[in-house]
Amino acid sequence: MAGTPGEAIPLTGGRMTEGVVLRGGTVRRPVNGSSAFVAALLGLLRDRGFDGAPRHLGQEDGMDVLSYLPGDVPARFGAWSDGQVAAAGSLLRAFHDATRGSALAGRHPVVCHHDAGPNNTVFRRGEPVAFIDFDTAAPGSPLEDLGYMAWTWCVSSKQTVPVERQALQVRILADAYRLPDVERGVLVDSVLERQLRNARFWGELLAEPGTAPADPGVIGTRIAWSRREHAFTHANRAVFDRALT
Repeated sequence: MAGTPGEAIPLTGGRMTEGVVLRGGTVRRPVNGSSAFVAALLGLLRDRGFDGAPRHLGQEDGMDVLSYLPGDVPARFGAWSDGQVAAAGSLLRAFHDATRGSALAGRHPVVCHHDAGPNNTVFRRGEPVAFIDFDTAAPGSPLEDLGYMAWTWCVSSKQTVPVERQALQVRILADAYRLPDVERGVLVDSVLERQLRNARFWGELLAEPGTAPADPGVIGTRIAWSRREHAFTHANRAVFDRALT
């Protein structure tokens, strides 16, 4: 990426955090309420040998300083190959495994990313290799992340990909993650729950326009999209369930 030494180059594409820049080969993000947890999490991932995340390098001038991960980050959701879906599932499993039994996970099984869509994934030579943007990370259940990943990597009401093919990719994702059989029966429920939660999340922001990260029109579009995706998944849940069992 072009730029003179020390020049701050804006990094675009994020939906929640403004002011993210590339400077001196590092990514700078404004310090916020999640900074301390993210710093501890990235340190844990480093110590446990997970290399699919940036390193936290400290703070400077009110900014968190992170290592820059070279690669491509998709600007939009889309249709992905079976290999890309499988690689994403394996990456998520490795991330979760690196947090199991840690103080950060606490009484929960793992620390969840909570936004592990393609738009927060670094691709190299077409393969997902790392996650970025851990601001929403928190202790939770693996199904919270896997449900969101199944939705954003495999399921779409607008894609021309037949629903049977989408369901097969959900199965590929579950296989790559090595999801136990007992949990496969509730994976579709996890997708549906996350779609509803997404609509509720943006609806709550719409009620507070002074602090919302986007204008009401954009937020309204995201709410409508979440509801449409939920209706599509619910209408076809038998197809998804069959593929998983």
